[in-house]
Amino acid sequence: MAQFTEDANLEQARREEEQREEARREALVMENLRQVYYCARRIHDGLPSHVLLEDLIHAGILGLIDAVRKFDPSKNVELKHYAKFRIRGAIIDSLRENDWAPRALRKKEREVAQALHECEAELGREPQESEMAGKLQMSVDEFQQLLGEFRMLRFDSFDSETSEETLAEAPAAGLGVAGRAQDPLGMCVQAELRQFLIQAIGELPERERRILALYHVREMTMKEVGEVFGITESRVSQIHSMTMLRLRSRIEELTNRKPARPDRKLGASH
Repeated sequence: MAQFTEDANLEQARREEEQREEARREALVMENLRQVYYCARRIHDGLPSHVLLEDLIHAGILGLIDAVRKFDPSKNVELKHYAKFRIRGAIIDSLRENDWAPRALRKKEREVAQALHECEAELGREPQESEMAGKLQMSVDEFQQLLGEFRMLRFDSFDSETSEETLAEAPAAGLGVAGRAQDPLGMCVQAELRQFLIQAIGELPERERRILALYHVREMTMKEVGEVFGITESRVSQIHSMTMLRLRSRIEELTNRKPARPDRKLGASH
C-alpha cells in the first residue's frame, strides 16, 4: 500500500511538472508572437497577391512552437534570435512546398542574368539599365517593371545569410554569409564564399550597399528604405533586384576564377 501511494505521488508530481512546463512554453509562444506577425508581413510584401498572409502566419506559429520546444538555453543563444530563425525557416519551407513562384518568372530571371553576362562581356563593364533593356529588346520602363517583379523571388536569398558581424568587413555596408557547414572542407568553402560576397559588396556603389544594409541587416521595409533615399518603394525594389543580379554575377565570376578587372566597381542603377 505504501509503495502504491508513493508511486501515485510520483505520478502526480510528474503530471504537475509537465503542466508547469507546458504553461511555460505557452507563455513563451505568446511573448514571441509579434515576431511571427512581423516576419510573415515582411515576407508577404514581396509575394504575389494570391499568397495569403494568414497562411504565412500559420506556418510561422508552427515554427515558433517548434523553436520553443527545441530551445536549449545552454547554447548561449537568446530565444528571440533562435525563434526568429525557426519562424522564418518555417514560412519559407511552406512557400517552397507550395511552389508559389511562377515558373515563367524564374525563367525570365535566368534570361536577364544571361543578358547581364553577355553585356558585361561586350562592354567590359557592368551595363546600365538602359543597355540591359536594349539587350533584352524592351523599353527601360518595361525592364524596370520586370525588375520589380523579380522582388518576389528574393525573399529567401540573402536574408538568411545576413550577419551584423560582417557589416564592417565590406566598405560602408555589407552582408555576410553565415557558416552552416560543420565539416572542415565545408567550412573552408563557406569561408571562401563569404570573402567573395564581402568583396562583391565592397565593389558596389555606396547607394546600393546602403540599400542592402537597410533592407537585409536593419530589416527596414522597402517603403522605409525609399523614404531614406527619397525614392518610391517600387524604385527601391527595382534597384534591389538589379543589385542582386550584379552580385550573383560577380560572385559567379570570382568562384569560377575568371580574370578580374583591377579596382572593378559594380555599376550603379540609375
